[in-house]
Amino acid sequence: MATTPEAPVLCLGEALIDVVHRGGSSTEHVGGSPLNVACGLAALGHSTELAAWWANDPRGKAIEELLAKNNVRAVSGSNQAEKTAVAMAYLDDQGRATYEFDLEWKVPSLPAPAEISHLHTGSFAATLAPGGNDVLRAVKAQSIVGTVSYDPNARPNLMGSPADVVGRIEEIIAVTDVLKASDEDIEWLYGKDTPVEDVMRRWLSMGPAMVVVTRGPWGAYARLKNERDMLVIDPLNVELADTVGAGDSFMSGMLSALLDAGLLGSADAKTRLRKASWGDIVPALHRATMTSGLTVSHNGAYAPNRDEIARVLAANPLLG
Repeated sequence: MATTPEAPVLCLGEALIDVVHRGGSSTEHVGGSPLNVACGLAALGHSTELAAWWANDPRGKAIEELLAKNNVRAVSGSNQAEKTAVAMAYLDDQGRATYEFDLEWKVPSLPAPAEISHLHTGSFAATLAPGGNDVLRAVKAQSIVGTVSYDPNARPNLMGSPADVVGRIEEIIAVTDVLKASDEDIEWLYGKDTPVEDVMRRWLSMGPAMVVVTRGPWGAYARLKNERDMLVIDPLNVELADTVGAGDSFMSGMLSALLDAGLLGSADAKTRLRKASWGDIVPALHRATMTSGLTVSHNGAYAPNRDEIARVLAANPLLG
């Protein structure tokens, strides 16, 4: 049975509480990379579900309330953890975050691949036991009938050493259609002396149709299976509040535009993506630039909507 355009996007991975420390104070926010992507996609009008692992406790209720507010459906069974996971985010004087974690990761029963259009996963969900093996199985199953996106989103405090996880990460890359990472992910996984461009070529040769690496103030690099040359996308010029959720917002904007263009969401879309040229893809990279730029101009993992994108486009017609 083939997937249909009406089927939802499934985001698979952590939903947790970010305890954000800035200076001498702290605040709590709902967070988690796949949750942020799910909220970002829903804010842009896409039917979206989240499969995660939290508890039936006050912090878990905060997650459920945020999902409901953002029109993201929780996959049944996601609230069966013993306690809701916590990530301690420490912000420096430039708003950049480092993290420490207290959590467990399991995967609830997932919808059948034919019941969803696209599967997105990322962060430690693919590598942390016991749920990581279930994520790998889900990715492999979805890649047969639909499309998959992946963001390794390296978390050294949870992943151990690069040698512990690079094999699993590359196993998922091999069945991924759209891969996004940061230059910091690449530095941690392959060493600071390994050129980003070399890793992008290596990843593209493994199977993805599209590889994008975000580089903070230097924008993003992109490569396509069907194009010879690399493309560089400049960032949006905004006043930085903090970088929390920036990469997730980039991913949700990019996936949104690729779904709109019929380049994700079905086996046929997978074929179209592998034949795509830069003219087909640049609008998605521009939408990703706009969503991530709007996110970093707010505190926390802010999810822009289409009206905000339209206002940015009105002020920056070259992003259209």
